Amino acid sequence: MKTWFVDDEIAYDGAQLRAHWILRTFGISGDALVAFVGSCAVTLDEMADLEDFTGPGIAGDRMLHFLWERFDEASLEAGVVRQRLFACIVAEALAARGIAVSRSGDDLFFDGRKLSISIATRSSVSSLLHFALNVTRDGTPVPTACLEEFGVSAADLAADTLGRVAAEEGSILEARVKVRAKGEA
Repeated sequence: MKTWFVDDEIAYDGAQLRAHWILRTFGISGDALVAFVGSCAVTLDEMADLEDFTGPGIAGDRMLHFLWERFDEASLEAGVVRQRLFACIVAEALAARGIAVSRSGDDLFFDGRKLSISIATRSSVSSLLHFALNVTRDGTPVPTACLEEFGVSAADLAADTLGRVAAEEGSILEARVKVRAKGEA
């Protein structure tokens, strides 16, 4: 899996959650996870989570975004499991910095305030995941926690998270190939 932190700011509006967006935008083909900082304002046309249609909206003036595309035949359920594992990995990266967050499903919270947003979906050729953390509280439609209040650099957390996810993926692939089938001689 290829990972990359994008230095340029990118405004996320949901249109980025598309097959081959990473390839078309950055020239990275295959399974890839990219991170970038930018605003967030998901339009109704781009919302993937049906519950969000009647909610307060998905927005923030400055967020740390992760977009992950995997070219596999995994079910949407497997994508949701990967999404929750991703949330756990981010929580571990924050815990390593002395910040204890709680997780409910695919969302992270601090002191009852929402720290992250996330969605997993499928395209016709891939699994797609968007996960983002508030860098600031500005422009959020609900009470939020943010990296700024923790004194955490978005770039440092992104680099740590990208490394942790790549290591986890490598470990999963290794575990998969070292197991023999029951009944095998």
